Amino acid sequence: MLTSQTYLQIQILREGALVPEYKTEGAAGMDLTACLPENLLLPKGEVVLVPTGLAMAIPEGYEGQIRPRSGFSTKQRIIMPNSPGTIDSDYRGEILIPLLNLSGSDFLLEPGTRVAQMVIQAVVKFPIQVVPELGSTERGTGGFGSTGK
Repeated sequence: MLTSQTYLQIQILREGALVPEYKTEGAAGMDLTACLPENLLLPKGEVVLVPTGLAMAIPEGYEGQIRPRSGFSTKQRIIMPNSPGTIDSDYRGEILIPLLNLSGSDFLLEPGTRVAQMVIQAVVKFPIQVVPELGSTERGTGGFGSTGK
């Protein structure tokens, strides 16, 4: 449970790193930016890890979900191949954003470009119980597309 004394602690690792921020009062995610000394080439069809220049201490019991920015992915066709990514509460390394260029040409990423967003979510951990059989449901073992079009 968060208290008035709970913060998302952020460490700036490199010059040029920007502290994440919520762009509007109702925004669920805070923007993460590319911390680069110069433009970075994102070759078409390839994945590149983009540094943010930040490390953070997410409070125990929470995770940082790293998600694509909708405008960046739809307008530029630059996506995150592992979306959403998870930053665990015990990770203290630099936050790196994997980006995949799905456009038809190479893309130059500029320093300070907003490349992803992070949503802080509570994590629920359940005890695990191995059972010989699972209870039945109406859906059963129906997989992809089994509930309709």
